[in-house]
Amino acid sequence: MAALISKRLLRCSSGSLPSLGRSYFNSPNADVYSRLSGERLLSANCSLVRSMIRQFSTSVLTPGPDEGAFPSDLLSKNTLATSERTIGLCQDLLIPVTNFHNEDKGFMVLPGDVFDLPIRKDIIHRVVRWQLAKRQQGTHSTKTISEVSGTGRKPWNQKGTGRARHGTLRGPQFRGGATMHGPKPRSHAFKVNKKVRRLGLKIALSARAAEGKLLVFEDLEVPTHKTKNIVNYYNQMEKTKKLLLVDGGPIDEKLKLSTQNLHYVNILPSIGLNVYSILLHDTLVMSRAAVTRIVERMHTPINR
Repeated sequence: MAALISKRLLRCSSGSLPSLGRSYFNSPNADVYSRLSGERLLSANCSLVRSMIRQFSTSVLTPGPDEGAFPSDLLSKNTLATSERTIGLCQDLLIPVTNFHNEDKGFMVLPGDVFDLPIRKDIIHRVVRWQLAKRQQGTHSTKTISEVSGTGRKPWNQKGTGRARHGTLRGPQFRGGATMHGPKPRSHAFKVNKKVRRLGLKIALSARAAEGKLLVFEDLEVPTHKTKNIVNYYNQMEKTKKLLLVDGGPIDEKLKLSTQNLHYVNILPSIGLNVYSILLHDTLVMSRAAVTRIVERMHTPINR
């Protein structure tokens, strides 16, 4: 079918457009064709070609099973320009897996409902404020008038001295006296719903994945406890200032010793991954086990 259509089009294109119109119009339409001239003739020819294409081709021209593939010399050698991925469509991501030696370990699919959410700065702001407020010690304390040391007697007579009236030297206007309305030990924490906290962590992970700053390793094992192992890998990374390593289970002792002298590399277990730590580090490296546990944690129903 494809070959037949192409032959017909080639035969029609070899002649002029008027001849094409005469061959297409039958004798009853000959007087209509003769009255067309100038711009009307050009528009009629264009509509004629379009109508013929619609008549003869009803599907995309593709080689049939009995025909060979398209000749390679007819195909374009230019690389097609593909549009960039749209962020925030909850689409699953396919990311390569490697290790500290830059070895190829296959691929891993990251769920879109965890690693491809729309970026919302208001949610990130609320969660970070909640974290910083909750971790405050709140141990600040000042002494009231009943807690400062000093006598309780009246310093001088009420009248006759020409001085102001006072009943105690422990008041806030005296040196060493009390502090009025000062801070007392309290908790600075405020409530943020679990759904919002979980959404904040998903958005932080999605932001790192969208920036290309999320790396997945097969594991976080290092051969020795030497710091140079981590330093060599860090020097190979481009545009990285601080690195956060996240493992699925307990932190390996060799990895802990190799990073404890580096202020720009920190380690966390997957259970301790949080929004503020992700924002403090511009590159996030997670093991396969850590990704699996984070996804399970995000998919676990919230207990009310």
